[in-house]
Amino acid sequence: MKKIFLAVTTDLNYDQRMQRICTTLAQADYQVLLMGRTWPESLPLLPRTYKQHRLNCFFNKGKLFYLEYSIRLFCYLLFKAFDAFVAIDLDTAVPLYVKARLSKKAFVYDAHEYFTEVVEVVNRPIIQKTWLAIERFILSRTRFAYTVNDSLARLFYNRYQVPFAVIRNCPILEPDLTLPAPNSRDYLLYQGALNEGRGLEQLLQAMVLVDKKLVLCGKGDKYDYLKKLSKDLGLQDKVIFKNYVRPEELKQITRNAFLGINLLENWGLNYYYSLGNKFFDYLHAGVPQLVVDFPEYQQLNNQWEVAKIVILDPETIATAINQLIHDAAYYDKLVQNCLIARQHWNWQNEEKKLLDFYKTIWGPAPKI
Repeated sequence: MKKIFLAVTTDLNYDQRMQRICTTLAQADYQVLLMGRTWPESLPLLPRTYKQHRLNCFFNKGKLFYLEYSIRLFCYLLFKAFDAFVAIDLDTAVPLYVKARLSKKAFVYDAHEYFTEVVEVVNRPIIQKTWLAIERFILSRTRFAYTVNDSLARLFYNRYQVPFAVIRNCPILEPDLTLPAPNSRDYLLYQGALNEGRGLEQLLQAMVLVDKKLVLCGKGDKYDYLKKLSKDLGLQDKVIFKNYVRPEELKQITRNAFLGINLLENWGLNYYYSLGNKFFDYLHAGVPQLVVDFPEYQQLNNQWEVAKIVILDPETIATAINQLIHDAAYYDKLVQNCLIARQHWNWQNEEKKLLDFYKTIWGPAPKI
């Protein structure tokens, strides 16, 4: 029975992609340990079909956090034995790569994003050069890798000649989806980090012209600023900040939303070539969405029109939302397309690719 170690810097209770990946691997009879870190607001871990562990760090962000986390992670692994070490993004890669080489086991790189082009890095030249050096070191020596969309797979291959499998972060398809009555869907929903470059300032400015409430599920660097901005715009009774929401509760909130919001600013290639988890979360709930005109969203929306594509301008955003509010036939068309698309874009299809990927490392996993 093969043992797989995976590491992230996220809160394990909220990382739905890792929950799906680890559950699939555990069900295929791999022994799985997922490592995360404890945040100041972390709640007790929920029971899963795989093992979980969290590291406690003194620092919570910045260079000292990454250094401390890497040292603690390597020390944790020093006398532990696994058959594969899976780094989730670049911020966990160095200690796992070193451990894999020392133990002569497989190293796997799972790129949830294009880390050297994230907003927090792309506008800081010295920091970016450091991460680029780490990326070159790791990927030039990597045989096994996968990522979340075709655009990133092509980008990594063109830069490092490393083939990346594509495993999209789609929800599990639930066969019996009961849609709420259209008139009961009375709010817009944004789920995700409240960080720079998410188009949230423009969204709040647009809400002045929209007769719906907006629910924001998540937290981030812009949380306090956005709360103040909503108050300055007179939206304090119209915009609801719910902070972090566990996946089970978020699923119910999503199902009752009128429209999902999925906006980004073109701040680096990470955002431009992104395919947000929320894109699939919205359509699996039968909820149309507002998206920006970036390549992955254009490509998928050309297959099944599940979204209204807009440019990032408050007046344009407001016009698009109001069109969906007042054009019931168009709105229903998008809902029906969501119901079709979810039959194709779901975890039941993606997990087959995941298991095929791991078979390339050792051959087929044993089944009970």
